[in-house]
Amino acid sequence: MKLALVGIGGTGSRLVDTIRSIEAEGDRQLCYGNLMTVDISRTVGDEFDHVPQEQHVTIGDTHREVEDGVDGDQDLAVEIARTDFPEIHRALDSITMRKLDGMLVVTSLGGGTGSGAGAVLVERLQEMYDKPVYVLGVLPGANDGGKAALNAARSLRSIVPAADSTLLFDNDRWVGADADAEADATEYPYEPANRELAARVLRLFARDDSDPSSIGANTLDSSDIIRTLSPGGVASVGYAATELEDGGGFLSWLRSLLTGSRENETADDRTDAEKTQSLVRQSLNSQLTLPCEVSSAERVLVVLSGPPDELSRRGFESARQWLEEETDTVEVLAGDDPRSDSSTVAAVVLLANVTEVPRIDAIQQQAVEYERGTGELRAPEESN
Repeated sequence: MKLALVGIGGTGSRLVDTIRSIEAEGDRQLCYGNLMTVDISRTVGDEFDHVPQEQHVTIGDTHREVEDGVDGDQDLAVEIARTDFPEIHRALDSITMRKLDGMLVVTSLGGGTGSGAGAVLVERLQEMYDKPVYVLGVLPGANDGGKAALNAARSLRSIVPAADSTLLFDNDRWVGADADAEADATEYPYEPANRELAARVLRLFARDDSDPSSIGANTLDSSDIIRTLSPGGVASVGYAATELEDGGGFLSWLRSLLTGSRENETADDRTDAEKTQSLVRQSLNSQLTLPCEVSSAERVLVVLSGPPDELSRRGFESARQWLEEETDTVEVLAGDDPRSDSSTVAAVVLLANVTEVPRIDAIQQQAVEYERGTGELRAPEESN
C-alpha cells in the first residue's frame, strides 16, 4: 500500500521521521518520498534526519499567543490551523496523490497541536481527496495529566468519526509511566517505542516492489487493507516474528529445491503448520499497539511475511480459523508478504473497529474528572 505521511506536532513529526528512517534502511516502501510535517511555533522547527526542511511547514509563527507551541491549548491550535491552512495546502501540492492509495496522518492526541490541528487537517483532507485518510494516533500517558486526557478525549470524539480508521498507540503500555525520569537527559525516552510502532506500521502497510516473481495468489493487496479498515473506528495492531533456524535467504531457497514440492502431508508439513499457527497466536497475544478485547473487533487482517516455502498454507488456514474463533467474527482476511531473502518469518494482525478498550475508558474518565467543575466535555471547535 502506498500512503502519504503527514506528521502533526512534535510527536507526529518525530514518528514520521522514524518511519521514513526505517523505510530507508530496508526494502519496504510506504510513502515513496511523499511526506510532510506540520508544527506550530515561532521558532525554526526541529531538524529531522529524514524529512527535508522544505517538507516541514511551520504555522502560527505570526500569531500573538504563540511562542514555542500552544502549550496544550487545543482550541488555539484549531484556530491557528484553520487560519493558516493555506500554508499547509501549498505544501500538500508536493504530494502526488494520484500515485497513492491514501494518507496516514500521524499525531499525538494528548498535545494541543496534534489533537487540535490534527482534527482540522483530517477533515480538510477528507474534503480534498477521494482516497482514504487514516490516522495513527498516540495516546497520552496516565501521568501526563488531566489536560492531556481532556485533549485526547475531545480529539477522539472528532478525529475518529472523521478518519477512515484510527490506529492507536498506548504510550503507557510500551514506555511506562516513569520513562521521563529513567531516561538520560540527552535521550528522547520515546524513541525505542517510536521505532517499534514504526516497524509495525511498515509491516502492515508497506511492501517490497523489487521482487515481482515472489508475488503469489494469496499475496496481500492494498484493497484487502482498505476493506478491513472500512468500518472505521479504532484499530490495534499485533506483531510477532521468529528467526529461521537455517538463516533463511539462500539456504531456505536451496532447501526448497532439494526437498521439492510435497504432494502429501508429512511430519514436516504438520510442524510448519503448527509453527505458523503459533506465530499468529503470538502476534495477537503479544503487546498490541492498543490493548483491547479482541472479540470486540469487527474485522481482522493477518499477514504472514517470510520466504515463500516457509509460509505453510495449512498453518495459514488453521490460524485463520483460530482467529475467527478468538475474535468472534467471520470477517477475517489473510494474505502473504513473500520475501525470498528474509531470515525471519513474521505475522502481523490488524484488529479493526475494536469497541472494548479499557485505556480509552480510563482517558475519558480522567478527562471528566479534570473537566468536572468547568462544564460539558466538548469536541474541538472544528467539529462543531
